[in-house]
Amino acid sequence: MRKKILFIASECVPFVKTGGLADVVGSLPGYFDGEKYEVRVIVPNYICISSEWKEKMNFVTSFYMDMAWRSQYVGILEMEYNGIRYYFIDNEYYFAGDKPYGYIHEDVEKFAFFSKAALSILPVVNYKPDIVHCHDWQTGLVPVYLKDSFRKGGFYANMKSIMTIHNLKFQGCWNIPAIQDATGLDMSYFTSDKLEAFGDANYLKGGIVYADYVTTVSRTYAEEIKSPFYGEHLDGLMRAREGSLCGIVNGLDYQEWNPETDSMIFKNFTVDTFRKDKVKNKTALQKELGLEVDRKKMLIGIVSRLTDQKGFDLIDCVMDELCQDEVQIVVLGTGEDRYENMFRHYAWKYNGKVAACICYSNELSHKIYAACDAFLMPSQFEPCGLSQLMSLRYGALPIVRETGGLKDTVEPYNEYEESGTGFSFTNYNAHEMLSAVRYAQAVYYDRKRSWNQMIERAMKVDFSWKNSAGQYEEVYRKLSPFEGE
Repeated sequence: MRKKILFIASECVPFVKTGGLADVVGSLPGYFDGEKYEVRVIVPNYICISSEWKEKMNFVTSFYMDMAWRSQYVGILEMEYNGIRYYFIDNEYYFAGDKPYGYIHEDVEKFAFFSKAALSILPVVNYKPDIVHCHDWQTGLVPVYLKDSFRKGGFYANMKSIMTIHNLKFQGCWNIPAIQDATGLDMSYFTSDKLEAFGDANYLKGGIVYADYVTTVSRTYAEEIKSPFYGEHLDGLMRAREGSLCGIVNGLDYQEWNPETDSMIFKNFTVDTFRKDKVKNKTALQKELGLEVDRKKMLIGIVSRLTDQKGFDLIDCVMDELCQDEVQIVVLGTGEDRYENMFRHYAWKYNGKVAACICYSNELSHKIYAACDAFLMPSQFEPCGLSQLMSLRYGALPIVRETGGLKDTVEPYNEYEESGTGFSFTNYNAHEMLSAVRYAQAVYYDRKRSWNQMIERAMKVDFSWKNSAGQYEEVYRKLSPFEGE
């Protein structure tokens, strides 16, 4: 008898995406052992989902649901994609707009509705999951509702819930009277041991308190969030839940990110052919972006949201020093004005040496990973991170700060044992970062054989979703063992 697993999330590729959460929800379900698990997914039917997908959805039914003191329309649409069944919750009042998220005071009401609707449709579609797997604050109320209004119904009695934290910084906080009004929860839920935190109601806290198990997206981040620096004021709660908390590194879609078959890059290559073919991607990108064409010059890539979290103040601090070295730097991303303008400035100041692509381009990101010798990611904190996994896959050796998923996925180079898949530094310090970059340069220019052996190791590391799915299956078995286990 297969176990039934239900993913509930606010976004999911290929339908709607603002960040890495969508990649997880869209990719992971397809990698579970189909003989043991049946996985389905529920997401909102946002108006901003493209018509290409809307045309493939089938209307199932609709009903009205009590939401606190009001009655709300709940439409159910469904479709099958890549062997997984997806349900879309329809309500134009909540899911209108040109993007999934808006103002927080609107979002907290929207996702209270979505959380309750996601549970309410289950008897209607005749799907009774053993485990409800919730993702981030937008679904934090699901474990709460399971222990509240849904507990009384026999249909929901034995359902277990898992709360996955993709980024603890975003918690879904708003004032208690407004949340109580939006959710219909009794005031007894808004105490410091439940949903209340520092005078406000906190959705993510509710999910962490009420879920049967809590996961996050890397082993190191699971440890870090128990400390005040990374804990975002919930470190005490994370320590209290450490007996049912674990970290599982996100995976990468190895079909999409494959240098051997990638149609977006200039020249395909493999772990056996990168020595002669990878450099062709470098010279083609140098030409395309107006950098000096030099196959021997070290090219460092950055593909990122341009925000504080990603460590760009460190780069700003030493960029002039770095640009005196024999390196070229290519940056792709959008974000805070000060960092966008910072990279535009350095691209102007060091014309031919720095290229700043202040935009979002999936195709260009593939080209950068394929072309670069090294990839710089000096994050202040990084729950998991996907960019370093892409750079490993394409043989662009990562230079990272030892935090969160970066520490778990990049093994620092050891010149005495000839081991490692990249370079790392420990403290959030600009000159410590610069010395790591210069150490990488020294290996690149003076120890080419060691550098190429490191690329071989990097390209062979397995961070596919298959690996992650196996670890999630272990958690599922803890909560809902198969007969005889």
